[in-house]
Amino acid sequence: MRILVLGGGWFLGRAVVSGALERGWEVTTFTRGLSGVPVPGAVAVHGDRERPEDMARLAEHGPWDAVIDTSASELSPRTVLGGTRALEPVVSRYVYVSTVSVYEGWPIEPLTVDSPVLDAPADAGPEYGQLPEGWTGPDTYYGRQKAGAERAVTEAFGLTRTSLLRPGVILGPGEYVGRLPWWLRRAERGGRILAPGDPAKSIQPVDVRDVAAFALDQAQRVGHQVHNVTAPVGRETMGGFLQACMDVTGSSGELAWVTDEVLLRSGLRQWTEIPLWRTHPGVWAIDSSSAIAAGFPRRPLAETVADTWSWLLQGNMPVPHQRWDEHGIAPDKERAVLEGAR
Repeated sequence: MRILVLGGGWFLGRAVVSGALERGWEVTTFTRGLSGVPVPGAVAVHGDRERPEDMARLAEHGPWDAVIDTSASELSPRTVLGGTRALEPVVSRYVYVSTVSVYEGWPIEPLTVDSPVLDAPADAGPEYGQLPEGWTGPDTYYGRQKAGAERAVTEAFGLTRTSLLRPGVILGPGEYVGRLPWWLRRAERGGRILAPGDPAKSIQPVDVRDVAAFALDQAQRVGHQVHNVTAPVGRETMGGFLQACMDVTGSSGELAWVTDEVLLRSGLRQWTEIPLWRTHPGVWAIDSSSAIAAGFPRRPLAETVADTWSWLLQGNMPVPHQRWDEHGIAPDKERAVLEGAR
């Protein structure tokens, strides 16, 4: 296989590149060259996806059997569409890493691959779907932008030449968002640790290396593929996840479980102030049976936790990202919530 990876310098893109090289494939990466470290063995092409001339220059390096797009999370559908049109003549298949946020029902209701997707045109600009000031309803802006990007991919390549992968939360070595690293460092610090909600609640994070392997498998598929990429419902729990963090760090701390009701009354920000905690009923109710049937690997979450801790202990740090500072509760606030929950 000869593949192009849009991205490739950090986290998922880097895992895709490393996995492809391990398979003996020829790999070209396309990045801005501003962050991350090139993977030895891949051909690095630098440019900006928002510059049509750069995409045209990239196409000159083809042809490729497939492109795996890991770097469109902050791009508008219009930008994705321009890039797909430039690459379509020199690429046989397009694997687009999207998000479960494209669903109309996310995160309110259980989801399957047949659930309705938000409406957005393939040529929508970055302003499309922006919410009015003072809006208090669901934040669908990101989901609409990614739904439009999915349409951009299928419009340019056609359904039979595309795979759409919709992951939820991706964790593992190199994570730049900061969810798992924050929990690991909090477990290491010890003391009474605010543990959110019900320890038996199902959660569905996946390992970045498993997502990468599945994306590479999709590069060899034929026909239109759409898959939710999450752990099976009920296999992993919040209690199991936090206990794994305690175990690998050798923590002397104590998990102090606080109900959702108390946490909500405390005004804590879901998803960020307490990473991975969210009370919406659909957030961890995503059917991934089609991906499992298609061979999606599903390593235990405890293995992801252990490998990420090992990665951190080796002195590694993720590529700096603005989302990192959003995660985690301040120690004083954590103590106050725990005292109020007694």
